[in-house]
Amino acid sequence: MNASNPYAPPAATVSDVGADITVEVAGRGSRLLAAFIDGLLSLVVAVPILMAVGANWMMWTDPSAILAAVMGVAGFISLVLWLALIVVTIYLVAKNSQTIGKKLVGIKVARSDGSRATLGRIFWLRNVVNVIPGMIPLIGGFYPLADHLWIFGEKRQCLHDKIADTIVIRA
Repeated sequence: MNASNPYAPPAATVSDVGADITVEVAGRGSRLLAAFIDGLLSLVVAVPILMAVGANWMMWTDPSAILAAVMGVAGFISLVLWLALIVVTIYLVAKNSQTIGKKLVGIKVARSDGSRATLGRIFWLRNVVNVIPGMIPLIGGFYPLADHLWIFGEKRQCLHDKIADTIVIRA
């Protein structure tokens, strides 16, 4: 008897299950350029504070009065710029898994299988967890070097990519 079960769940064919996602891993040069752009943006945001501190060192009058006057305005400007940079970065990472530098260069972070990387994975595993080894006395200073030297492997993954199970791909 070939009667169908009226209580069985409906069957559906899903064509993309098990399909391989094809991605192009980003080149080392594009990753370096994106990191350079992000670092440059961070430096620009810090310029008001750096200028205020530099101006204080160059003055021969009352340093505490100059520092208080200049740092108040410079500190406020830098704080506003930092907050703007953080908000834009969080938005871009949450939306596209990209920082500003990665967006300009045309690359993004993805899971190692090519699927989308979440903001939480990028923030916690690629950034926060990656800072912890650098805090270890004596050997912590070598961690950033070791982290970045892993990029010369076959998969072009830094150590922080391996920790977060991510890769950087062409967007």
